[in-house]
Amino acid sequence: MAARDENKDDAHLFREAIGGVRPLRQAYADAPPRPRPPPEPIQALRDEASVRDELLTHAIDPAAIEGGDEISYLKPGQPPRLLKRLRRGLFSIRAEIDLHEMSSAVARDAIRLFLDDCLRQGELCVRIVHGKGLRSKAQGPVLKQLTDSLLRRRADVLAFTSARPAQGGTGAVIVLLQRS
Repeated sequence: MAARDENKDDAHLFREAIGGVRPLRQAYADAPPRPRPPPEPIQALRDEASVRDELLTHAIDPAAIEGGDEISYLKPGQPPRLLKRLRRGLFSIRAEIDLHEMSSAVARDAIRLFLDDCLRQGELCVRIVHGKGLRSKAQGPVLKQLTDSLLRRRADVLAFTSARPAQGGTGAVIVLLQRS
């Protein structure tokens, strides 16, 4: 009997020590855990972005284009007279971007954004001033080569050619974009 009295005393002391309590409402006890957000493959996305940037970054061959050389391109399937008309300046230039003082990475993004914006606004004949590469020393005209290779890769570029002397000569290119 002494053990039973001791247990009652212990229970009484415990209740006094913790104070008044109230039972949990049933709603809290049965609440489901919050759903976890879906996992994001952050590293995989970073890897893919770096691969894309590596593919767009390429070593520039200074022998490929010299500072004073004219560059031109005509998309396969387009009539040759289109390039002739572009060379003669028969299209009205509607927008322009100047790449002077830009690094290759900045210029690459600037060209892409500029052309995308021009297409959205319906500006189909544009000028890109890349410079002649006179300060590029042994590397040759870096931005000129970059502009040439980027424009050739775009599906929406019909033709481009070095500008006429009054429009920048071999330091600029006139681009004809395809209407979407």
